[in-house]
Amino acid sequence: MAPQFGCARVFFAMLFLLVSLTRAYNAKIFNVRNYGAVADGRTDNRKAFLKAWNDACNQKGISRVYIPKGVYMLGTVEFSGPCKGPITFLITGDLKAPGGPSLNTEEWIAFRYLNKLIVKGGGTLDGQGASAWPFNDCDKNTNCQSLPISMTFDFVTNSRIKNIRSINSKNAHFSFFACENVNVSKIELSAPAESPNTDGIKIGSSTNIRIASSRISTGDDCIAILPGSTNIDISYVYCGPGHGISVGSLGKSEGEDNVNGLAVRHCTFNGTDNGVRIKTWESPWRSSASNFIFEEIFMHKVRNPIIVDQTYCPHPPCNQQTASHVQIEDVTYRNIWGTSSSQIAVSMQCSKNFPCKNIVMKDIDLAHLGNEGPLKSWCSNVDGRVYGRQNPPPCF
Repeated sequence: MAPQFGCARVFFAMLFLLVSLTRAYNAKIFNVRNYGAVADGRTDNRKAFLKAWNDACNQKGISRVYIPKGVYMLGTVEFSGPCKGPITFLITGDLKAPGGPSLNTEEWIAFRYLNKLIVKGGGTLDGQGASAWPFNDCDKNTNCQSLPISMTFDFVTNSRIKNIRSINSKNAHFSFFACENVNVSKIELSAPAESPNTDGIKIGSSTNIRIASSRISTGDDCIAILPGSTNIDISYVYCGPGHGISVGSLGKSEGEDNVNGLAVRHCTFNGTDNGVRIKTWESPWRSSASNFIFEEIFMHKVRNPIIVDQTYCPHPPCNQQTASHVQIEDVTYRNIWGTSSSQIAVSMQCSKNFPCKNIVMKDIDLAHLGNEGPLKSWCSNVDGRVYGRQNPPPCF
């Protein structure tokens, strides 16, 4: 009987593969060239792309919007649903944003209200950010221009983004808002280390987001986990240069949702300002950040490998109304090793009103590259436990 069951399993596996390949082969293709797109790097192809998208969106069954090789100038565009079937947005060419600081919108390319979307193809998004970065002065200019994010996903579910490259974004590269069950893999995001606010990926009000096997080199956070994010999984990500992987900032506004459930595993940080960071504002607004695990992480020349900052103030002076009211709890750091470029490798400055609770550190092994003296930890208002090797010596 056992061999018969084994044969049956093989048969059904082959049948499933055949059906999947047949469905992919039968996908109707909407080539943007057939809608008038011109790959000359100068002509705005917005109308052609939208026509192809609208036809694909209204097609029952599986559809594929195809961008062939070539350089396509593309103005701001929104690809919206709901659509009648799954859509693959296949970028094999390069998309180029208009130059200048503003596109009169908060995003360059937006996907909204979609289910079963796939964005892939090996192509490149060129945000042409160098023409906009000098205008990124909102910290001191109340009349500053809003710079667009290269690609946004809003209210997108059960979807995949893979094998896409984004360079020189004017603002962040990718953002996910109100998304659920999205896998991001094999992407490459890059902007110069000095480029302002070029976060790699921003995630907010989203659940079950997985980021894996990707390389992010930016002038800001490689990945930022914002309020309302739950069950975020990050693995095998290379980060550097940049500001590391950050939770927050949290507590800036009234009514923010909690952040619950984050795993960062098997990641590398190279030459970043921070490694893994949690940052909250000094304000009266209540929320929580809980159930995090950071493990199997390699740090190389990282200034702040492990940091909790509940007095976050990026552009002083800040309106420090009160100690932070964000409760940080149930956070584990395990098997983190490498080198720190500063003397303080572990910094946990928690709120005096809401001290950090149940912080666990196990097998932390960091070495100091500088000559200031031995490596140190610096903590305040922390309740936790330590196990195994601890370099630097623990401070709680």
